[in-house]
Amino acid sequence: MDTEQRQADFSYCENMIKKHSKSFYYAFSQLPSEKANAVYAIYAFCRTADECADGEHSAIEKTRMLRQLKKELDLFHEGAEVDKPLWRALRHVFDTYDMDINPFYDQLTGQSMDLAFISPNTMNELEKYSYYVAGTVGLMLLPIIASKASVDLRVAVINLGVAMQITNILRDIGEDYHEKNRIYLPQEELSYFHYSQNDLHNSLINENFINLWEKLAARAESLYEGFLVNIDMLDADSRVPVYLSAHIYRGILDAVRNNGYQCLTKRNYVTKEKMAQINTSVIRRFDLWEGEALTGEN
Repeated sequence: MDTEQRQADFSYCENMIKKHSKSFYYAFSQLPSEKANAVYAIYAFCRTADECADGEHSAIEKTRMLRQLKKELDLFHEGAEVDKPLWRALRHVFDTYDMDINPFYDQLTGQSMDLAFISPNTMNELEKYSYYVAGTVGLMLLPIIASKASVDLRVAVINLGVAMQITNILRDIGEDYHEKNRIYLPQEELSYFHYSQNDLHNSLINENFINLWEKLAARAESLYEGFLVNIDMLDADSRVPVYLSAHIYRGILDAVRNNGYQCLTKRNYVTKEKMAQINTSVIRRFDLWEGEALTGEN
């Protein structure tokens, strides 16, 4: 493949992340260009898979699209990929990094769980689902951001993906229910906090809802911390962008809180100004850490 074609393929992937995830693009665009392009290609695969389950198509068409994507992934795995920008870009990624194909297949399993959606009964079931649709992304990215990955780091990046998925769920409760007829909040937790489907249907925000929401938010924040304590295990050139992406996504939780927990009729997000503030804070923190390392201070 010539350089011009490769650049065009990665531009296709970059435009996809620019359009659909400003927060991820803001963070990962700060990686070295080779690594950033690899992230864009992985994002493009995950976005393509997500659109099979959440796009504006009929259930039959969504199933067909997901099966087609699985066939194309099979061909890619066999070294006979379809001649499309996504697969050409991913081939370069697989040729450059020590990639594992299994998380890509697991991602498709997660999307199939959305096609045949059943509300989780327990937090364990929610986290299992979250692994398939988001923890897998952490495993896909791991060879790019950490050239010496350990078992602990594998667990950490899965934790980050699960934390981000729980954050998505807490941000999109109303949208998921009213537009997709899905309730990702575990049934056991709904019962424990005495918050009913009728309450959700009426977009009721009361003390019970807030306590339920904060229970899940606390779990997400614990998982974020489980990742962040391992940040020094990443490659030096990847620490700031990944740390930044975690903090920006974690910031969605505070955005919901600051809007009075209004996530049933309103979409919450981290503003450009807030992202810039987080970016400045993260850079200062890493500068401080590096300075302490150089001076031997704790």
